[in-house]
Amino acid sequence: MTRIKRLAKEGSWIIAGQILSVAATLVLVRVLTEHLDPEQYGQLALGLTVAGLVNQLVMGGVTNGISRFYSIAAEKQDLLGYLHATRRLMGYATLVVVVISLLVITGLLWLDYSQWIALTTAALVFSVFGAYNNTLSGIQNAARQRAVVALHGGLDAWLKIGLALFVMSWLGNSSAAVVVGYALSSMLITFSQLFFLRQTTIQVQKTKSAIDHQWIRQMWAFSLPFSTWGIFTWIQLVSDRWAMQTFTTITEVGQYVVVFQLGYAPIAMATGLMANFIAPILFQRSGDTTDHARNINVHRLTWRIVQLSLLFTAVGFLITSIFHELIFRILVATLYRGSSYLLPWVLLAGGVFAASQVLGIKLASEMKVKEQITPKIVTALIGALCNLLGAAYAGIDGVVGALVVFSVINFFWMSMLSRNTLVKL
Repeated sequence: MTRIKRLAKEGSWIIAGQILSVAATLVLVRVLTEHLDPEQYGQLALGLTVAGLVNQLVMGGVTNGISRFYSIAAEKQDLLGYLHATRRLMGYATLVVVVISLLVITGLLWLDYSQWIALTTAALVFSVFGAYNNTLSGIQNAARQRAVVALHGGLDAWLKIGLALFVMSWLGNSSAAVVVGYALSSMLITFSQLFFLRQTTIQVQKTKSAIDHQWIRQMWAFSLPFSTWGIFTWIQLVSDRWAMQTFTTITEVGQYVVVFQLGYAPIAMATGLMANFIAPILFQRSGDTTDHARNINVHRLTWRIVQLSLLFTAVGFLITSIFHELIFRILVATLYRGSSYLLPWVLLAGGVFAASQVLGIKLASEMKVKEQITPKIVTALIGALCNLLGAAYAGIDGVVGALVVFSVINFFWMSMLSRNTLVKL
């Protein structure tokens, strides 16, 4: 009963945080579509692809490594050494991002795209603070500090809305002003996250001194595959927007991004709720992956979650197929409502992809990260090619179809990999 109560309390915090985040995402779409026209919305989407590059290539992999090794450090009673290594690893990653930022801005100047510099700079700053937020949330989530994670996740989502409106009232309605608001929100949340983590560090310092367990080497070895396939997954993630920019218009990019934010993002966040809840539990149950019985338990638990995610996705697809026009009338400004019929298909793609991400967490708990390199790279390249062909021959409809194809292929490959690695453990 004690364990059930603890899990129920943790689950309640996660649900509360996700409800706040999803609600804020929907409100943000309504607010931005009222203040930005489709062309400006398209510019915003293209500018944020720079932040995606930083996350996929550098920060995302490091964050995964840091989150995974918390439970191992706790078992070895060396959280202080782990936190010291985390600080150094994030410092190295930040230096890499600074170098990338200088190269990107120099490239824009050389190509005479100076009008993009303000938006790109704001997106790079946002990407750094966003990565720190993700890392700190990953540590707190691994430590089962669900209330802290829920508080900051919900607060960040709503702060983005308020600060974006504030900056637009100051600088005028533009995509750059919106990203400046995002960056300010991430900066404030980072400072708050550091304050809460500091309390954890103080408690650890009182009980134990640091031990050299070579955490940096281990975390980097775990993180490297994520960065290896990161450039390819980034290409897949941004190829839909840039393909549409090439073969259609930036206005159609804005239309597509609105559908994506209403269909793909919320379902991914909702199914991700279960993943956030279960990830630290899977990591703790797997331990150092030497106990086969523990691995079997993790495998069975993961597949139950995947089945629930797919069921939830199917229900969402049915509901949005019936009510997509009503949803757009409530949540989107008039200029964007012509693409509402695509909402169920984007939601379907988001739900299937989120289920494959749960399988990725399961593989990470088993220390089976290198095995994911080939499927991640190949499916990302297939997805990018489908986006190019879809945009060239069918515009926004083709890109949405490509998104569904990519998600399904990715899910089946991750499913086979998950079952095969269990046999090898």
